[in-house]
Amino acid sequence: MTEHVDKRRRVASPIVSTNTDDEVGQPHHTVATEANPSGAYDGLYLDSVNRSVLDFDFEKVCSVSLAHTNVYACLVCGKYFQGRGKSSHAYFHSIHQDHHVYIHLTTLKVYILPEGYEVTDPSLDDIRHVIDPKFTPAQLATLNCPPARGAPAVTDLARRPYLPGFIGISNNNHNDYVNVVVQALGHTPGFRDYFMGTDLTGRSELVQRFGLALRKLWNPRAFRGQLSLHELLQEVFKTSQGKFTATSQGDAADFMMWFLHHLHRGLGAKGRPPRTSMVYESFQGEMTVTTTPNRKQPVTMIPTTGNDGPTEVRTSFLVLSLDLPPALIFQDEVEKNLVPQVPIDDLLAKFDGTTTQELPGCTRRYRLHRLPRYLILTVKRFTRTNFTTEKNPTLVTFPVTGLDVGQLTRFGIEKEGDEPQSCRYDLVANISHSGRVGKPDSAYTVDLRRPTGQWYRIQDLNVETIDPQRLFLSETYIQVSIINSLDAKMVKHLERTGYS
Repeated sequence: MTEHVDKRRRVASPIVSTNTDDEVGQPHHTVATEANPSGAYDGLYLDSVNRSVLDFDFEKVCSVSLAHTNVYACLVCGKYFQGRGKSSHAYFHSIHQDHHVYIHLTTLKVYILPEGYEVTDPSLDDIRHVIDPKFTPAQLATLNCPPARGAPAVTDLARRPYLPGFIGISNNNHNDYVNVVVQALGHTPGFRDYFMGTDLTGRSELVQRFGLALRKLWNPRAFRGQLSLHELLQEVFKTSQGKFTATSQGDAADFMMWFLHHLHRGLGAKGRPPRTSMVYESFQGEMTVTTTPNRKQPVTMIPTTGNDGPTEVRTSFLVLSLDLPPALIFQDEVEKNLVPQVPIDDLLAKFDGTTTQELPGCTRRYRLHRLPRYLILTVKRFTRTNFTTEKNPTLVTFPVTGLDVGQLTRFGIEKEGDEPQSCRYDLVANISHSGRVGKPDSAYTVDLRRPTGQWYRIQDLNVETIDPQRLFLSETYIQVSIINSLDAKMVKHLERTGYS
């Protein structure tokens, strides 16, 4: 016992006064740093580290001053404090609470306070990996493959098994609409691998926090088998100027469009939106919109071109919106027990180039011209009025694999009678809405496919397996699919248009 006490009180080494880069934001504070020759003191106090209380999903803010710069985490109690100088909150905490081990949340360097020396013990590498997980290209490639036979199960700190990438996300208030979008985008392989394996330094804060969220979602060395998007939610609230918050449930489709747009902008240098980005390379397609004025009605919704004939405009898209047939308003006793259904092929016929859409003052026809690598479909299930939001409960039936969208394009038609080239998509994520809009039972769920073919349904922290034949029984709202079978002509077409 005497030997142990003498070891903890060994402070004979000289105190060195330094100003380091870790003390940015505290120019007048002097950091007390004890010399630690050859790592002689590395083992001191490390037995007090309590991994069970550590949670690095929250925003990096000092719990006392609420400052964002130069924040350390106490590895004994898990609280965040600013600085490590003699007048800093971390320094006072180390003296008053006898907590001595702190990690800088940006540089990931570990220090012993109040002595102030750095610790380089490799036993702390697991904590660094939880704060900022890193993936090699080889590790990213394994995410798209079934697990090897005999591979050990992944477990958290409490030895509970979990599946990286298929974990629940906390719904602190009403942020489930953000959770399901992040889950869906986190399962589009090329898009996901870019944000997980690329150095995003210099990109927008939204891009960096999204990349960190994906790496934590797929982290096989996590301390707990669940995730909180607190950091990302704070940045979403800030960037959207309060449009999307964690305290009121938003629309998942609206958030998906906003999020993709700002990820694209955030990938540009110095805040300037790039001409192209991984967002456009993954999700952008092209279509032709033909607008025909209706002479019986005043043309108020379309620009005038000086003639009354049809006009064609070629435009790009990230998301295709599908229109549901109107729900029955008046139903008899039998119809009340029937749930209307519609095949997704009927909804996609909107883009075949011949189906017309009636709009005030004109009619429009849509023809898909170029298909993206990952296809996002949204079902227009909600109708908003000045007083309320009504929901269409019609179910959409769809295939889990082999959805042929190539029939809606003109590609492959060289002469009359030719059939369009097929282009099939496999579903990877299906977002559904349940309950009544604006009511406590309103909730979003997401169905995700594992490389083994097994499907999982995730709602907040609940994760369960589901039969793929039952996916259409939920009220589908958003689908993300990956292109499946490409013949030689389609491959050359995609290469020529920049999507090899």
